Amino acid sequence: MLIKILLLIVGFVILIKGADLFVDGASAVAGNFKVSKMLIGLTIVSFGTSAPEFAVSVKSLLSGSGDIVLGNVIGSNILNILLIIGVSSLVHFLNVKNATVKKELPITMLITLLFSTLLLDSVFDKNAVNSFTRGDGVAVILFFTIFIYYLISMMRNKTDEEEEYVEMKLPKAIIFTIIGIVSIVFGSNLVVNNASGIAKILGVSERMIALTIVALGTSLPELVTSVSATRKGEYDIAIGNVVGSNIFNIGIVIGIPVAIFGTIPNVTINLIDIIVMIVAAVLLFLFSFKDRKITKVEGIIFLLIFVTYYSYVIYGGLQ
Repeated sequence: MLIKILLLIVGFVILIKGADLFVDGASAVAGNFKVSKMLIGLTIVSFGTSAPEFAVSVKSLLSGSGDIVLGNVIGSNILNILLIIGVSSLVHFLNVKNATVKKELPITMLITLLFSTLLLDSVFDKNAVNSFTRGDGVAVILFFTIFIYYLISMMRNKTDEEEEYVEMKLPKAIIFTIIGIVSIVFGSNLVVNNASGIAKILGVSERMIALTIVALGTSLPELVTSVSATRKGEYDIAIGNVVGSNIFNIGIVIGIPVAIFGTIPNVTINLIDIIVMIVAAVLLFLFSFKDRKITKVEGIIFLLIFVTYYSYVIYGGLQ
């Protein structure tokens, strides 16, 4: 138990340092290629920080733990908005660009609603059992292609000349980015494995582990990256990381493994989990739409919802 706790702490240290290198490297890469930081946040950063979720999904599906896969994705998407945006906005209010409000956030809401609808078979047919089929996986992948098309269109546009970048030569920027993401993935693995081990010793349910420890552990890359980006004034990277990660989680992290390995039958995820995931995505859009920023007050609202929801999850898991 003591060794697991020590490794947990080491994992956090590696995560934090890796995030600093990753954010600096990603910003410098954007500057060298003359593309927007939002594009970097939606691609390199979000895909890199979603790597732990993808690894957990594949491993869980191969071992027959479908609830871990769904709990990981749903929990991560909830955490990305309520916890990560909430904490980041306390560091500094987050400016949200007009294009993000009009394009990226609506895409996030739509793919979240699609995913939720595909999960809730029993809502539309009382005799049906909730499941996430291979066809459902293909459906979210097809929707994900809309996001890919949008990214391609972004690449055709030149960067905003007013953006400021970390000055760094391209080879060094790439090295920083690679070392940063490797450190993030390695650190998050240490945290997830040892936290899960501690939880099992304490004897908690698989659903609770998936929605809390696994989801939080695999969201740590997004958390430390967004907080580090906010601290450095890289708000586009902080927002793009969360938005891109949520889209990647549904389209890639669960869509591809299920399309390849097959259906997740007898889904036991509760309706409240789905509702909170949808509410989080909608609130992120509404707060951003209002004045093109996420304020500290709005961040506190996110955190209060996060605490309320997870208090319910933990209480239920201990019953």
